[in-house]
Amino acid sequence: MDKLSVMQAFRRIVERGSFARAAEDLGVSPALLSRELKLLEDSLGTTLLTRTTRSMSLTDAGRLYYDEASGILDAVTQVEASIRDGAGAVRGHLKINASSSFGQTVIAPILPEFLEAYPDLRLSLSMDDRVVDMVEGGFDVSIRIRAAMPDSALVARKIGTMRQRVFASPRYLDRAGTPQVPADISRHKIIGFLIADHLTSWTLNGPSGTTVIALDPPVRVGNSLVLRDLLIAGQGIGTLPDFVSKEPEARGELVRVLPDWELPAPEIFAVTASRLGMDARVTVFLDHLRAALHP
Repeated sequence: MDKLSVMQAFRRIVERGSFARAAEDLGVSPALLSRELKLLEDSLGTTLLTRTTRSMSLTDAGRLYYDEASGILDAVTQVEASIRDGAGAVRGHLKINASSSFGQTVIAPILPEFLEAYPDLRLSLSMDDRVVDMVEGGFDVSIRIRAAMPDSALVARKIGTMRQRVFASPRYLDRAGTPQVPADISRHKIIGFLIADHLTSWTLNGPSGTTVIALDPPVRVGNSLVLRDLLIAGQGIGTLPDFVSKEPEARGELVRVLPDWELPAPEIFAVTASRLGMDARVTVFLDHLRAALHP
């Protein structure tokens, strides 16, 4: 029994939650995976997975084996990557995932220089406003913006902080009036961000402390670039991250509403699946990204 191959198969079964999906990924039959798991359990003298016709779950021994086997496999991958990159060349296929707004406004502008610096690198940039499954998507790194990252098998490294403020167009404020205190916000037309945790409630921090405003946005969108464009068009008041608001604010298309108040600042995380150090491809990409975030 090839222990590394069996470890890889077991890890894939757990992460895919299905023998059939894992077998498809690995290019083998589900029956073969089932036989290999049985041999592995027999060699260990314990059950790793409990299975019914509808579900599958790890035993305590299975969880321990999964964690330790994942560490071993990550270590092997890291050693192989280090050897491949030992001459200093960065090559291979780098797969990145980010939200649409962050990908278009922050990542896309740095790609020409990045690709010029690493001509042997293949790159795929997937932009999706949903939180994707990194393992299933095969991504090397995912850029996520959250107040905090939940505990998981993934590794999250903070690479920056984002500021979230309230904006409207001068045209809208001329027509509807400018809020003077946070309570005034509730009397205005709000454009809400569907996938934000502040869709119906804004927590604003300002000179007199923290206040919470309950809202029922009549217009709700799932992309902050669309939200930005609606605000510029004078459709209401909404919140934007600084990487989206910076340019239209500089052009005078948007102005800060309640400039002494803002929402809690989320963190920008680089999320990887490896428990060990990042490989050279991810490292050089994040170096370029940090430089863009902290010019």
